[in-house]
Amino acid sequence: MYASAPAACRVMGIVNVTPDSFSDGGRFFSSDDAVRRGREMLAEGADILDIGGESTRPGAKPLSWNEEWARIGPAVERLCAERFTISVDTYHPETAERAVAAGAKVVNCVYAEPVPAMLEIVRRVATDVELVVPASCLGEVVSASDLGRVYLDPMIGFGTTREEDLALLRSVGELAMKGRVLLGASRKRIVRALAGESGTDSLIGADVAIALWAASHGASIVRVHDVKEVAQALRVWRSLEGRSLENE
Repeated sequence: MYASAPAACRVMGIVNVTPDSFSDGGRFFSSDDAVRRGREMLAEGADILDIGGESTRPGAKPLSWNEEWARIGPAVERLCAERFTISVDTYHPETAERAVAAGAKVVNCVYAEPVPAMLEIVRRVATDVELVVPASCLGEVVSASDLGRVYLDPMIGFGTTREEDLALLRSVGELAMKGRVLLGASRKRIVRALAGESGTDSLIGADVAIALWAASHGASIVRVHDVKEVAQALRVWRSLEGRSLENE
């Protein structure tokens, strides 16, 4: 039996300012293209834009923080200046510092090692800056006092097998009982496997299904490529559940 989609479940749109992204092939590599795509996603229903400069695909070249900031900085600064809610997808504290100074409200850190430094950044700035961390950091690095500023990411597709990814997806409800959850499974290998598809262009239905499933099990944010479809599905679900759209 499904739970109601929580009113707090927000849609995070992915903006890759990379030449080699596995999902969009570098279509938004220029700052102008990234800003244009970000505005489109916001019009489609995104609550947050997650801007990243380094691909997480296998074999991708790691970037120094200054190379990364050179890629994403102009788009981050322009979209923050337009007063949108911006997340920066980085494991470099130096990039996070500059993004927060520019007005970013979320730091999305996909590796555990930099989390202590990232926590220090968000602890010393305004209370409305939040941090996404690997769920494995809970307890050992992230304390109970940090939970009001932290989202836990189960880290689908980061050196994991298909069986492990499926177990992580199924753990969302349990994880949501411990803290706020961000789920980022969009277009990943486990989605292709579950859908029986080999490419990423025909996964909209599967990604929508996973987003709704995650929301029904307590996820606070779903990080997706197909913003319009996911936002629409959540909107319809909330209407069917009798929620007031005006209050969301």
